[in-house]
Order: sequence, then C-alpha cells, then structure tokens
Amino acid sequence: MPSLKDLRNRIGSVKQTRKITSAMKLVASSKLKRAQDQAERARPFAESMARTLANVARTVKGMPDAPALLSGSGKDENHLFIVATADRGLCGGFNTSIVRGARRRLAQLRADGKTAKFICVGRKGRDLLRRDHADLIEEYVDGVVAKRRLEYADAERIAAMVVDRFEAGAIDTATIIFNRFKTAISSELTFRQLVPATIPEVDEAPADDDTPSALYTFEPDEETILERLLPMNLAVQIFNALVENVASEQGARMAAMDNATRNAGEMIEQLTLSYNRQRQAAITKELIEIVSGAEAL
Repeated sequence: MPSLKDLRNRIGSVKQTRKITSAMKLVASSKLKRAQDQAERARPFAESMARTLANVARTVKGMPDAPALLSGSGKDENHLFIVATADRGLCGGFNTSIVRGARRRLAQLRADGKTAKFICVGRKGRDLLRRDHADLIEEYVDGVVAKRRLEYADAERIAAMVVDRFEAGAIDTATIIFNRFKTAISSELTFRQLVPATIPEVDEAPADDDTPSALYTFEPDEETILERLLPMNLAVQIFNALVENVASEQGARMAAMDNATRNAGEMIEQLTLSYNRQRQAAITKELIEIVSGAEAL
C-alpha cells in the first residue's frame, strides 16, 4: 500500500497533468476555429473548380487526344498514395486511422499483384509507416501542416511531385488519404483520387424545364484549357484535403485533451479518497495506541 507521502505526490502530479491537458484543450479549441474557417472557405473554391473542370472535360474525355492527367496512362499497376497526417500526437486515433487506411489499401493492391508508393505529409505518418514500409516511402514533405495557416504554394509543390512522377511513367494513379472534417468531434477517412482526375457529374436541366441550358464557347480549344486547368485542379484538391485534415486534427486533439482532463479529475477524486481513508486509519491507530498506553500506566 502506498504511503501518505506517495499519495500526496501522485495527487500533485495528476493535478499538474490536468493543468497541461486543460491548457492544450484551450489551445486546440482556438486553432480549431481558425482551421475550420480556412477549410470552410476552401470548399466552395474546390467545388467550383471541379464543376468548371467537368464542363470543359466532358466533351474531351474518352477522345484519343485527351490530356493524360484526365484519361490516365491506360494502366492500373503503379499507385501513389499521399498520406496526410499531423506532425504531433496527443490527438486520439487521428493519425493511426489514416495510416491504418493506407496499410489496408496497400494490402489490397499487393493481393492483386500491384505496387504502391507513399508520399508522407506530416511526421506522424512517416514515423508509423517506416516501421514496416520504409522502402515504400518516396518522399517526406516537412513543415507543411505545422504552419499557422496552410499555404497554397505547399499544395502546388506536392502537386508538382505527383505530375513529375506521372509524366515519367513511374505511377498510373495517385490518391490522397486524409480525414475530412465534419464536426469538432467527428471526421471521415477519405480516399480522393487525384490522377487520373475524377470528373463529377454535371446536373442537367430537366426536359420540361423552360430554363435554357447553358452553352459554352471555349477559347482556345478544350485541350489547351485542360493542359492548364488539370495541374491547377490537382493543386486545389490537395490544398482542400490538407486544410480539411488540419481542421480534423485540431478537433481530434481538443476531444482527446477534454477526455484526458476529465479522466485526470476522476483520478484525483479517487486518490484523494484513498488518501483520506488512509490518513483517517493512521489517526485512529495513533489514538488507539495513546489510549492503550495511558491505560497501561
């Protein structure tokens, strides 16, 4: 049984831990608001870019002279995964869920006789993957997710890595793995295909609708526009995924620190109860010894 001094020291230690987790929860809450605002502002731009790309590409897709980033390489053998995680831990299962998804997809590809490589954005993803797949990590992008605000230039740099590998014939498809922000306490593991570009369906007006459908005139031709638009869309989709991931990270950290703070409070109550019981037992024992000694005299 621990002594009273040991219990006092442990109570003091847990109280200091509770102060730290409470402070980290407040910091994560502040960062979450900023990251959530950035993610919400990035969504309309990414959706508009996808619609614009769909309007231009739907007349070109499937044609022999369609851009390679749109039509693909014609094969599905070599895959590239951009694994977006955090640089720090203490955010519950945020990082492990992303890495677990990457490992699961890798196992599926290997079972089909295909190959895969990783580009890690975030230190935690690199550290977890290099334990058993160090030879598959082609690139580690440092200093992106730890910034106060994510920059579009970082997404362009990652997009250039993808395009270079695709044009060199090293990969056939590219997918980014991240957590899409839903609420402060929930996120959704997402696999977003980047290469070849996925073209969303454009809603057509109903046949009985009197509103005339939009007609587009492209200048220059669609192929030339897509040559510029596809790499830009790649960077936009990566940037959108990264800001969603950062917002999810801060939400997960806030929830984890809130749970840790509550658990520390419960532990302090239990330790305090044990301390009081043991102290009362010690006082009772001393009183019995005093009374017994007085009666002996």
